[in-house]
Amino acid sequence: MEDLVVSSFQHYTRINPKLDIQMSWWGMNGLEADRNTEQMVADIAEAGFTSINGFLPAPEQAQTWRKLLEKHGLGLSVNAYPSSVEDFALFMEQAKQYGDIDHINVQVMTPFVIGEEAVNLLRQLMECAANTGIATSIETHRGTITQDLLRTISYIEEIADLRLTIDLSHYVLAGEMHTISSEAEAHIQKVLTRTSSIHARVSNGEQIQVNVGPDGQHVMLPHFLRWWRSGISHWLKTASSTFPFVIELGPQPYAITVDEFGDRKQEISNRWEQSLLLMNIAKKAWQEAIESEQDVK
Repeated sequence: MEDLVVSSFQHYTRINPKLDIQMSWWGMNGLEADRNTEQMVADIAEAGFTSINGFLPAPEQAQTWRKLLEKHGLGLSVNAYPSSVEDFALFMEQAKQYGDIDHINVQVMTPFVIGEEAVNLLRQLMECAANTGIATSIETHRGTITQDLLRTISYIEEIADLRLTIDLSHYVLAGEMHTISSEAEAHIQKVLTRTSSIHARVSNGEQIQVNVGPDGQHVMLPHFLRWWRSGISHWLKTASSTFPFVIELGPQPYAITVDEFGDRKQEISNRWEQSLLLMNIAKKAWQEAIESEQDVK
C-alpha cells in the first residue's frame, strides 16, 4: 500500500501545479481603442497569457464569451465586490450558472468593518465559497476589509482557511514604504503564507502603479519579485492545481499621466509593454520558487 504520508514536494509534483498567467480585462481599457472585444482577446492569447481576469458576463453575453474564450484557448477568472454574505451568495449562484470559471477574486467592500464582525463576515464568505466548489480568495486591497496590513494579519490568525489574493502595491502605498524595513518585511511575509493568487503591479510608496522600466530596473521591483516568489512557494506546499497570477496594470487614474488635470491624458509608459514585461517576471518568480522547493527537498 502506498505510504499515505508524502512530502509537500512529492504532493505538488504529483498534482503537477501550473502557472496560470492572466491578463486583466480592466487593464485593457484604453490600450486598443480601435480594436473590438474579439481582437483584444486574440491579442491576449497571442501574447502568451493563459487566462483573462475580468467580470462575470451578463446572461445575454455569456455564450459569446464562452465561444470566444474557447476559440482562443483561454480560461476565465472573475472579480466579485460583495458588501454582505447575501451579496456574495447571489454572485456565486450567478457564477455557477455561467460555469467555466476557474477562480473568483473577492474585494469585500466593507473597509470600516473591523474586529470580530469582520472575522465573522470573512468566515461566512469563505463558507459560502466552499459550498460552490469554485476556488475563491480575498484580495488585499485599499478601501476594502483588508485595507490594513496589520488588520489582515489578525484575520489570518483567526481564520485557518482564509486564502488571499496578494496585491502588495496597496500596502506599499498605504504605508509609504519607500524602503522596506525588517519589521515591514516580517509582516508582509506573514500575509504571504496565505497566498492563493497574485495581482501584479509595482508601487513606489507614493504612486500605486509605476513604470518599472524597459528592463525592470526600478528599485522596488526586486522587493515585489521576492514577495511574489515567496507567495508562490507558500502556495506550492499545499498546491491544488493552478496558480492564478494576474498582470493588472490599470488605466487612468491608476496609470500615471503626463498631465493629469489638463487636456493631455498620455500615460508615461506603454502599459501593454509593461504588462508583457511583468508576465515574464511572473514566469521568473514561478521558476525560482519551483527550483527553491526542489533544493529544499
